[in-house]
Amino acid sequence: MDYAIETQGLTKVYRNGTRALGGVDLQVPRGVCFGLLGPNGAGKSTLIKALLGIIRVSAGTATINGIDFKSPQAREGVGYLPEGHAFPPYLTGRGVCRYYGQLSGLRGPALEREIAEKLEWVGMADRADEKVTKFSKGMKQRVGLAQALLGSPRVVFLDEPTDGLDPIGRAQVRDVIRNITSAGTTVFFNSHLLSEVEQVCSELAILNEGEVLHRGKTGQLVEEMGSEETGVLVEFTTGSVPDELWTTLAERDATRLSDGFSLALNDREEIPDLVDELRAASVPIYAIRPQEKTLEDAFIQLLRSAEPTPDAPEVPA
Repeated sequence: MDYAIETQGLTKVYRNGTRALGGVDLQVPRGVCFGLLGPNGAGKSTLIKALLGIIRVSAGTATINGIDFKSPQAREGVGYLPEGHAFPPYLTGRGVCRYYGQLSGLRGPALEREIAEKLEWVGMADRADEKVTKFSKGMKQRVGLAQALLGSPRVVFLDEPTDGLDPIGRAQVRDVIRNITSAGTTVFFNSHLLSEVEQVCSELAILNEGEVLHRGKTGQLVEEMGSEETGVLVEFTTGSVPDELWTTLAERDATRLSDGFSLALNDREEIPDLVDELRAASVPIYAIRPQEKTLEDAFIQLLRSAEPTPDAPEVPA
């Protein structure tokens, strides 16, 4: 299979001995939004910088669009939005896009059309001629995304693209990502916002301490980790619960809520029996909400399972 991005044994060890990447193997298919997840310090930004030649790797190989990542040609047709970027303060939003567009080889009317289109995509067309010093963090993030999309790149690296955006802005970025991937662009999306990844990424990898813990379809991790726990947390919105019934529920570790209660059941099949108990006690039921495992739940569970088991303390003789 011809991958948009492929790495084999990619390793980065700094001079002080810190290992940022420990032999990363990844394959990113073409035309997908691929999410890279991991806790702070996992090596996510380091991996992107290594692929783009911003930092040198200690070992391993990689390709972008089938070209050796160390070759300048590998970065042709690639867009990049770095985390914590900064723009020259004297530039406008349009000027930022023009500056980076010219660096990538765009010129003249074609560049100006590209700038207008991409600023429209990210909702900054009306503020295009204001200086970036007047922009909020979220507005600067939008302009950064616009410049990363200039020239219709085949691969786009986005490092925390929704950082600083309000809910409307995040929804707009998700729409842009969906549109460009449906047109064949590969998006490599690095984020700590798992809900964002869950909504736009069809595939993902989880990085921890420079190593890949998981790689697969987005829903696969939730299914795999969920199979280890068959229980389900259920929230009931009800009317008043009699004291006798509440005593029974409390013995089962139910938690009283302002408009009902929540209870962890061993299996979903226990829900009808609980409903029968409530009806027998003449408790009105307004809503039942089983809480399914989320990507965040599975992510935390995976990281905890990867933590080393502490050595047992020695028992004095």
